[in-house]
Amino acid sequence: MMPEMTPSVNVLGTALAACSGAPLTGFFRDGHCNSCAEDVGNHTVCAVMTAEFLAFSRYVGNDLSSPRPGLNFPGLEPGDQWCLCAARFLQAHDEGCAPRVRMQATHARALEIVPLHILRQYQAD
Repeated sequence: MMPEMTPSVNVLGTALAACSGAPLTGFFRDGHCNSCAEDVGNHTVCAVMTAEFLAFSRYVGNDLSSPRPGLNFPGLEPGDQWCLCAARFLQAHDEGCAPRVRMQATHARALEIVPLHILRQYQAD
């Protein structure tokens, strides 16, 4: 049985746009930063990867750059879009290396952790 998604609304209060189909992202691997109660990581921030953020993520223990063929994960490169955990985004903001954010594709649930005014500082769309 699939977990029940929370409504697909973005942080701007409109319909949630797709984040990325290549690489396929999201908690549900549906290309959107959809969420549900089982998504304890709150993978809701649609971010545009940068070399600086990818290095930071590797440093704090989440290597997003290396391919993992067994998990059908190609590894991310600068410019790729990915649904980040909201707490990791906030941590990157606090450390001065947060990536740009696609607001239209960032799920409203991100606001449980990241204030809207912080997301707006990194707005890419």
